[in-house]
Amino acid sequence: MPRIDCFILYESPEQVQQTLHELQNSSIVHQIHLLTISPVEQEKNLSGFPVISVKRISASETIRQIATTATADYVLLYLKTLPVQIGYLALERMIRIAEDTQAGMLYADSYRIIEGNKKLHPLIDYQQGSLRDDFDFGSLLLFRTDALKMSMQGIREDFEYAGLYDLRLKISQKYSIEHINEYLYSEIEIDRRSSGEKIFDYVDPKNREVQLEMEHACTNHLKAIGAYLVPRFEDVHFDKSIFPVEASVIIPVFNRVKTIEDAIQSVLKQKTDFSFNLIIIDNHSTDGTSDVIRRYTSDKRLIHLIPDRFDLGIGGCWNVGIDYAQCGKFAVQLDSDDVYSDEYTLQTMVNAFYEQQCGMVVGSYRMTNFDMQTIPPGVIDHREWTDENGRNNALRINGFGAPRAFYTPLLRQLHVPNTSYGEDYALGLAVSRHYRIGRVYNVVYLCRRWEDNSDAALDIQKMNMHNLYKDRIRTWEVKARQQMNVSE
Repeated sequence: MPRIDCFILYESPEQVQQTLHELQNSSIVHQIHLLTISPVEQEKNLSGFPVISVKRISASETIRQIATTATADYVLLYLKTLPVQIGYLALERMIRIAEDTQAGMLYADSYRIIEGNKKLHPLIDYQQGSLRDDFDFGSLLLFRTDALKMSMQGIREDFEYAGLYDLRLKISQKYSIEHINEYLYSEIEIDRRSSGEKIFDYVDPKNREVQLEMEHACTNHLKAIGAYLVPRFEDVHFDKSIFPVEASVIIPVFNRVKTIEDAIQSVLKQKTDFSFNLIIIDNHSTDGTSDVIRRYTSDKRLIHLIPDRFDLGIGGCWNVGIDYAQCGKFAVQLDSDDVYSDEYTLQTMVNAFYEQQCGMVVGSYRMTNFDMQTIPPGVIDHREWTDENGRNNALRINGFGAPRAFYTPLLRQLHVPNTSYGEDYALGLAVSRHYRIGRVYNVVYLCRRWEDNSDAALDIQKMNMHNLYKDRIRTWEVKARQQMNVSE
């Protein structure tokens, strides 16, 4: 059977002892190399294990050293310093699947040990649209050595943070990346945060340098696969149709009796130099939300719609709102548990359409708790968005920001996917394919985080379902952009 060279992170003899024992017991392990971030002397009980000094595991130079050092058929890379328990005949299983598929890279599901309890940690399949730099591969990665070496030959960048990300993008250009949906190892879980706390890691200001590298690596990849779009946009003409009002705020809602009144009030107090209305699509609420809305229908600006259908997600409710005859020239988003930051948000968003000649406008928001007090990470302004590369980088990140506003004729042409997660992201990608997306960088929106948010604390199955769908959206978008470039 083919052999494996193993590369594991080293901090201390105690930390690495169990992992070394696990690997040494496998007859297919050829050699074990220790990667250390701080230079260490060779302890007596580590004799025979080569030590490689690296700056960080994610650096291009680290991957280059691994590729140069490896002589076995396969490379096993373990990304954590905590002990790992390899499953019974797990390495043999990985090798067998690698040989059968000729994959360039493989990863597997695992068990997570949380406070002594073993939990399932299933992963999702890799696909062409799996471009997120935080895609979860687990911590045990297997590479075909020849694929690793060949992919490294095509890497001309010297990334400090995006080296591992760059490598898997390069591998995916010529080889398959296989997910083994079998539980092949166990590791201790150290990140106990809820899903709602993790999703904003990428906007943390201290990660700005990291994000720029990731964007650069992703852009190079899109160019290599023919999915990169040059900064050239179609014109938008705002005078083609007559509308009853200039703007409509669209609020889909289901059972938000605690927050809908705040949302309504934040719209009705808007100060503008144009006419606007508020279209609420009440998706058959049962908790008293409908009664709250009815208290405000004396204001003729508020339109309360209850769909005839019972199969609508948030996207479907949006379609009901924008297709309604009283919808304005611009449709502006407000979630039912959020509020506009002040009375000038609507004016600011509409002005941006004319000033920037765009088909869609995205604002900036501040994260708050239920009482609208600021919570980490604070302001989210997506400053990584640029005219030059925003629509390419949008394929790497998982969202567009808020509030989102659209030129209604364009929205009526595209329509929104009838889902309740990712529908706004899919729409933003579709718009950006042809039209400029305008940006408002001052805070115009308050995004409340509380226990009833749709992504506040998801279990692993729900997170996987969401991530798989967004990856699928990106796959469709990549294919569409490749066709655009071929036809030009």
